[in-house]
Amino acid sequence: MEKIKIGIINVSDRASRGEYADLPGQEVKRLLGLWLSSPWEAAYAVIPDEQNLLEKELIHMADELGCCLIVTTGGTGPAVRDVTPEATMAVSEKLLPGFGELMRQTSLQYVPTAILSRQTAGIRGSSLIVNLPGTPKSIKECLEVVFPAIPYCIDLIDGPYLETNPEEMKVFRPSQK
Repeated sequence: MEKIKIGIINVSDRASRGEYADLPGQEVKRLLGLWLSSPWEAAYAVIPDEQNLLEKELIHMADELGCCLIVTTGGTGPAVRDVTPEATMAVSEKLLPGFGELMRQTSLQYVPTAILSRQTAGIRGSSLIVNLPGTPKSIKECLEVVFPAIPYCIDLIDGPYLETNPEEMKVFRPSQK
């Protein structure tokens, strides 16, 4: 059985220069390892906050590597160099604003600055792109509330069937009648 490919991109000037450890990307990898029972492998990148570089990496992971899910971490705030949502919107054929809405609503339970977050999601071909914030704690809080819809979304865009460990992550798929 061929492994499902999932892209993980940490968008960070400092991590790309080796100034600090890539904790955000590793947190995504850890969570997916807990939640997914389907065999999968990560396509992994750490890149600076440069829109053109992020667009190229998103296109590469979607079109060339065939990642059904691409998760970005970081670059979603209002700072001048935060360009992750712009890159996602530029390469997506359809946007899924509900992802960002739910993540912000969830984050507001923890910090009032969640309203500054601009994360979003989009579809490119058979790839779902989801932007997450840049801290491991926020990544877990946000990814665990949107993940129940991710496998079904990937079904709808003709991606592979993702199975999860139900004791770790319950997902929703409508019953087929």
